[in-house]
Amino acid sequence: MSGAGLSGPGAGPLSGLRVVDFGQWLAAPLVAMWLADAGAEVIRVDPPGGPRWDHPANAMLQRGKRSIVLDLTQEDDRRTGIELVRRADIVLEGFRPGVMARLGLGPEEMIAQNPRLIYCSIPGFGENDPRAGLAAWEGIVTAAAGIYLYPGCTPMDYIGDRSGEPIFSAVPVASSYGAFVAAHTVMAALIARERDGVGQRVELPLYDACFELIASGVMKMEKPPAASGAPRIGMSMPQLGHYQCADGRWLELCLFQDRHLEWFAQTFLPQEFIDDGMGDAERMLTDAALQERARVRYAELFATLPAREWEIKINDESGASAALCQTGEEWLTLDEHARDSGAVVEVDDPYLGRTAQGGFPFNLSTTPLSVQFPRRELDADREDILRELSQPFAVSAPAEPVASGRPALEGVRILDVAQVLAGPTVGRVLAEYGAEVVKIHSFTDRQLGMHVYTNSGKQSIMVDLKTPEGMEIFARLAQGVDIFVQNFTRGVVDRMGIGEAQLREMSPGVIFVSISAFGHKGYRGGWRGREQLGQGPTGMQVRLGGDGEPLMAPYPFNDYGSGNLAAFGALIALYHRTRSGGVGQAVETSLTHSGTFLQVPFMVAHEGRVWDEPRGQHAKGWSETSRLYEASDGWLYVHAPDGFDGIPSLRGLDAGELESAFRSHAVGEWSHALAAAGIGVHRLVDQPDLMDDSVVRERGLAIERTHPVIGRITMAGPPARLSRTPAAPTRPAGPPGSDTRAVLTGLGFDADDFFERGVARDGLPKGATFIGMFR
Repeated sequence: MSGAGLSGPGAGPLSGLRVVDFGQWLAAPLVAMWLADAGAEVIRVDPPGGPRWDHPANAMLQRGKRSIVLDLTQEDDRRTGIELVRRADIVLEGFRPGVMARLGLGPEEMIAQNPRLIYCSIPGFGENDPRAGLAAWEGIVTAAAGIYLYPGCTPMDYIGDRSGEPIFSAVPVASSYGAFVAAHTVMAALIARERDGVGQRVELPLYDACFELIASGVMKMEKPPAASGAPRIGMSMPQLGHYQCADGRWLELCLFQDRHLEWFAQTFLPQEFIDDGMGDAERMLTDAALQERARVRYAELFATLPAREWEIKINDESGASAALCQTGEEWLTLDEHARDSGAVVEVDDPYLGRTAQGGFPFNLSTTPLSVQFPRRELDADREDILRELSQPFAVSAPAEPVASGRPALEGVRILDVAQVLAGPTVGRVLAEYGAEVVKIHSFTDRQLGMHVYTNSGKQSIMVDLKTPEGMEIFARLAQGVDIFVQNFTRGVVDRMGIGEAQLREMSPGVIFVSISAFGHKGYRGGWRGREQLGQGPTGMQVRLGGDGEPLMAPYPFNDYGSGNLAAFGALIALYHRTRSGGVGQAVETSLTHSGTFLQVPFMVAHEGRVWDEPRGQHAKGWSETSRLYEASDGWLYVHAPDGFDGIPSLRGLDAGELESAFRSHAVGEWSHALAAAGIGVHRLVDQPDLMDDSVVRERGLAIERTHPVIGRITMAGPPARLSRTPAAPTRPAGPPGSDTRAVLTGLGFDADDFFERGVARDGLPKGATFIGMFR
């Protein structure tokens, strides 16, 4: 056994917990793997023949788990499965609703036998969704959530060119977000169990989890704020371009902020280019002729050195942002930062030999994650497991009934100074579990385009932390705080006087959460970054671009992904604190950590692997039997693992003939015929229609709220479903600073005095407007 981060079983913040993993495919096994890396004892239950998904990714997904094969349709093996669950703390499964119950292993039966059990189901569609019986393969769920986009989409514009064809993405978005959300939901349930002594059922359908990604894009407002008249930076502008370097590899330049463009110009451009306007942020936004000259000049400049050399020079010498665009294979095998940051580890697998694979979703300072052992051979632990089950075991139960309805994180206090998307997501997620969150806005931050969503559920205050009085307010807020969240560049919070050491003087047991672009360890650790710079190094942009220029995926995959992973890490640290006498620690994750785990099928490298996943702008799916097809009135996704022999009109057709055949009938006709034959199928939903869908509304995924400024608002509700301590929809965030007076008064301060002295505000200055995420 060799590789970074390998340890013996039982170490870690979740040591002492037992997990039974019945999951297939990706989401449930991924959550179980993370719990194993955190020290839980995980038993993997596979059917005869092994995992239903025979894929190199299993070298990662099954690491750290003991293996037993059970045929749950047979009485003896079913009894063994029941006994495993009776002794477990957590069960994970991803079958269609009702399957486990028919096997005698359903949540109601098992929780009745083991009241402390956390039973987590991650189906494609939820049990009260009319599509619960569908074969909910990844492409089916992704189409149902409207995630496949059309050409021309950009961040926050998901309409695109509807005269074009939708673009397939090989990134398993639904399963990945299903795992991200299920992981912190399980931890919230465990924390509630520590308080109340009883477990509960958790359901996290993959479809519902998709709303964690798309919620900000589908939000509807009665009176949306007027667009700012200020010029905005667009994704097609040269300061955000991709440039081919001397070695033929691509670099993404990311001069989002005015000062970054100025820093870059002062460091790398000749004075004549600066005099021509290339150091003037306003002109670079508005002067089309200058933009064209700049594009040519940037291209000529970057052609002089290799891409990685430019990446390092730009970040280290100017402080501006850029990142190498490379393949997933290169991220795994060649990128030293990937290993130094913990995003990639090396593990010797019994079937594949030496592998480089996805590492850890976050870093914990006191109880670090580690690979307990490589994947075990199928059924390798059968005798030991059966021997353990033969020993007497008494299930503990609470002394008296515990009322349901109390939020899982009731009484947990969070202080949030994070900005834009990734960092604020942590507090928003934890507020849905009942945490009390105070968000501190700076006087100067205007990147508030998603403020109503990302800061929902929080009290919003505006304080100048650069003043002694502002720091006095901060110190009062920080006293006894449980979790602190920030996403400044490495070292900034220390210079501000709000770093981890300073926080521990105010609250010794604080969980100090940091999100960055690349992780704080490794040569990129001190660099600034944005969503696309998390996509570039991890392979996402090269795959989407295909054989041409890399392309940024329009979704904030890694912003929301890293926010959810940080919430998961924070709850693991909080759970450990409850069992360790109040010991706090630091939690640190990044956009590239999220990018790694969004791409699980492509995050195991081994000798001889063929990297042949679908890529480029013309991809439609994995094969003729699993892809997007155009019908006479729209598009649909079809997944037929056994082919189309059961459909006479499609039997024996080649690729071109299949396309023609599908165009001959409507989506509804095909959906009925294919589903009747047991083939997975779903129309490609138009994403803007989701919030008006009756199923979405009935499941609480679209909720109505009243906002003090923008009137009625339709926003996404929480996807997590906990049977005893349900996640609750939160109120949309009021204007930045709208809770300043109430919070300061509650702390015993004279709010009017602080307003008069310019230390605090109850809103943006008169005439100030949000400028969105992009300037």
